[in-house]
Amino acid sequence: MEIYSPTDRTHVRRLPQRAVYDKAQVSAILDEGYVCHVGFVVDGQPYVIPTLYARAGQRIYVHGSAASRMLLSLSDGIQVCLTVTLVDGFVLARSAFHHSLNYRSVVVLGRATLVADPSEKREALRLFTNHIVPGRWEEVREPSDQELKATSVLALELDEVSAKVRTGPPLDDEEDYRLPVWAGVVPVRTELGEPITDGRVPPGISVINRDRLHNRRATDSSVPTKDYGEGPRTKR
Repeated sequence: MEIYSPTDRTHVRRLPQRAVYDKAQVSAILDEGYVCHVGFVVDGQPYVIPTLYARAGQRIYVHGSAASRMLLSLSDGIQVCLTVTLVDGFVLARSAFHHSLNYRSVVVLGRATLVADPSEKREALRLFTNHIVPGRWEEVREPSDQELKATSVLALELDEVSAKVRTGPPLDDEEDYRLPVWAGVVPVRTELGEPITDGRVPPGISVINRDRLHNRRATDSSVPTKDYGEGPRTKR
């Protein structure tokens, strides 16, 4: 089992029994999520921005407009904290204190670097697209040169990483088990609705198969792509 070595910044101190450093489990959480939150500080002002992401091996990509505050700030090499959280269930206890969530979360620390290599940039955009809908990049128009210029891509190495996972039922105080209150777990699941055509699809084009989105965990974002180098390492 390959693991991330905990650092002073990623060592889980509160409820350490929930800590996960296994690379395979971290990758599975990242591959299942859609949205990450990116935290950074500019001139003493903290920002936390939600954005899409994609993983390639031991690297996370984020992207956006070349004029984006986040992209402009992070491309200067400032410290960043990227988090992904999946909620699996509401944990309802017999006491208010022991209510909780079943969840899986990942925290990544480091310095993001601007992707300047055109091939890596295009590959990252392919990963973004196929992370949402496997195979979508191969059936749509690829970005034009102008669209590529208007888009910035940042890479963050998965060096300083930790995850936390909670599973199972509530853990009540022994005396509370006699209370006449229902307790247990209410699972939380994402459900796909019926696709809604935008009204300009040519006749004869089949509606997208929702099974492709159900099966998105098996996308090629879980497979390392071409090695573009690790870029600058975070000093610790």
